[in-house]
Amino acid sequence: MRIPRRQVSLCLSLFSLDFAYPFSSSNFLGNPNCFIRKPKGIHTLGLNWLRSIDAMGENLGTVMKDKRTHSFDVNHVEDDPCIWSSSIECKIDIGKQIFCNRSLNMKNIVAVGFDMDYTLAQYKAETFESLAYAGTIRKLVYDLGYSEELLSWSFDWKYMVRGLVLDKKRGNILKMDRHKYVKVAYHGFKELSKDDKVETYGNTLVRDSFDEPDYALIDTLFSLAEAYLFAQLVDFKDNNPDKVPEDIDYARMYKDVRAAVDLCHRDGTLKQMVAKDPERYINVDTSILPMLKMLRDSGRSTFLVTNSLWDYTNVVMNFLCNSSVPDGDQNLNFDWLQYFDVVITGSAKPGFFHDDNRANLFEVDAKSGMLLNTDNGSPMPQVGGASLALSPTKLAKSCRVFQGGNVRHLHKLLSIESSSQVLYVGDHIYGDILRSKKALGWRTMLVVPELEREVELLWELRKTRKELQELRNERNVIEDKIHHLKWSLKFEDVEADEKDRLSGELHQLEGERERVRLSHQDALRECHRQFHGVWGQLMKTGYQNSRFAHQVERFACLYSSQVTNLSLYSPDKYYRPSEDFMPHEFGIVCL
Repeated sequence: MRIPRRQVSLCLSLFSLDFAYPFSSSNFLGNPNCFIRKPKGIHTLGLNWLRSIDAMGENLGTVMKDKRTHSFDVNHVEDDPCIWSSSIECKIDIGKQIFCNRSLNMKNIVAVGFDMDYTLAQYKAETFESLAYAGTIRKLVYDLGYSEELLSWSFDWKYMVRGLVLDKKRGNILKMDRHKYVKVAYHGFKELSKDDKVETYGNTLVRDSFDEPDYALIDTLFSLAEAYLFAQLVDFKDNNPDKVPEDIDYARMYKDVRAAVDLCHRDGTLKQMVAKDPERYINVDTSILPMLKMLRDSGRSTFLVTNSLWDYTNVVMNFLCNSSVPDGDQNLNFDWLQYFDVVITGSAKPGFFHDDNRANLFEVDAKSGMLLNTDNGSPMPQVGGASLALSPTKLAKSCRVFQGGNVRHLHKLLSIESSSQVLYVGDHIYGDILRSKKALGWRTMLVVPELEREVELLWELRKTRKELQELRNERNVIEDKIHHLKWSLKFEDVEADEKDRLSGELHQLEGERERVRLSHQDALRECHRQFHGVWGQLMKTGYQNSRFAHQVERFACLYSSQVTNLSLYSPDKYYRPSEDFMPHEFGIVCL
């Protein structure tokens, strides 16, 4: 039985997070009568500040058992995972919540689609990315003629983060804010000074777009290994000019890295290794099947659109679904297809999302992997009486498997009347989210695995962030006093003694300003290093949203750390964003 939930009132701010302290109208959001208290096991954060998505308990997803209240840690893996439709109470941990940028009423969604790689299948960076890195190194050495010295290199899988931009021509790695101002920059692994950043990216008459072809965007987890290798090659070229031909510049090295990565994917090296031991490379998530079952029980169609081909897709989905079942059959089978209506492999996203893409749609025979011609998804008779021998294997499942095609084919197969009836969940801000959103108007959910740790750290560092804001305000007060004194000394007629006194006071305030500036600068840097030692907070650069956060806010209706967080909410939930606030509203309106 569904139990009505108590109303929850939260007043949250970006920097003023503390346990039961009042907001100051001059420093923080809200008013002096507005307090914040840490809810038990239920938290909500947003991109621009920590915030409650709904004060009425929306997004909290509590389920009761036997009319008693039980705490359940959704991080704890059990044979029977906690989902919204179960009889166990689920208190959604701060790192498992779904955050909302644009209103989304799930009652209007008739089909929910998923990407596979890094969405349903979360790869282990320490093994999978290391495998990709090692394969790329071998291709560079043995296929593209790079020094064998590269074979001794190692990969730090924690070093790079999403949202970075590679300057191919200069060999720089950049982190920008939402206005495309470069805030952190490295040449290889050497940090650029502030003067170097301004000289390179600030002193121009025309703002750089920081887009292709001169820049490469690191907006998918697949790209982290190649970004790290690019930085290594930049340092190698700078430190060993005699070991790198003169005609190979930074841009050429990046092009070669990309070519080596493509070679790894084309020859099947990576996927063969994963197929041999998927448990070594893919995380187990026991909530996948319950989530899919709950969505289908709610009357929605489900589909899978992946760039991977059928053979690899079947291996990965078998591992994910069989691992979700205690003592599940580890042999390859097609049981997982019962949880989907349509599976499209080899989709070639993002081109798949363009309606004018004229790619042919082939039906896949699941057992043999053979491709059969179709007429926009409808079976075609085979010439020469081969139709019986080559007809798709009947799997006693409603699901059909295809390769290629475009979004028009998918809409027809699922009888979609309006693109706004589709929710698509993916991990790639460009390949999955941006194109499906802009070209089609699909509703979108972005999977950001890094978010889980980020929001947990935000909560832990709330006192530090409050202190940062107080230092910032102190700087403002001191600077205003300095401006007044300078004005008096310049424009007011004062006696010599008074002038000496004011000059002494000015000198003292300037020293105090420098002390506070350095304290604030060091504290802000240390705060960001808590998130990442090099690049800082994923969603921030200083006090501004990062370029990555800006894209999430623009193109993702929803975002969360894992796809299976959907299982913690009602399939008919109305996701509502919090109110947007502009700077003039800070200190006036309590969230």
